[in-house]
Amino acid sequence: MLTSTAAFSGLGVDDLAAAREFYGGKLGLTIDESPAGLTLELPGGGTLFVYESPAFTPAGYTALNFEVDDITAAAAELKAAGIELERYEGLPHDENGIVRGKEANQGPDIGWFRDPSGNIISILQS
Repeated sequence: MLTSTAAFSGLGVDDLAAAREFYGGKLGLTIDESPAGLTLELPGGGTLFVYESPAFTPAGYTALNFEVDDITAAAAELKAAGIELERYEGLPHDENGIVRGKEANQGPDIGWFRDPSGNIISILQS
């Protein structure tokens, strides 16, 4: 049915310049630019196409996940870059803003943050 040479995901934003600075400058991802938007080269070989959308609404769910080897170190690096982890009511966050699911056998250790457009992104350690 779908025979293609590649597949990729897309993510809308309300400010492409701010997205370029955030994803390239703060997160350190390699970015290929085109008139249509930004292609982010993700760890592990995937890509994400980021485009400016005139009818933009932030993703109300986790739109992008980064699996890391050391979530405490990753949270500290984000904080040093001026990125704060979200704290959601009803979840047991530690002092770094991380939900420690592994300790309770309830999933990975995870923390969430937002891009400049409000899309939700996570760091997680399985």
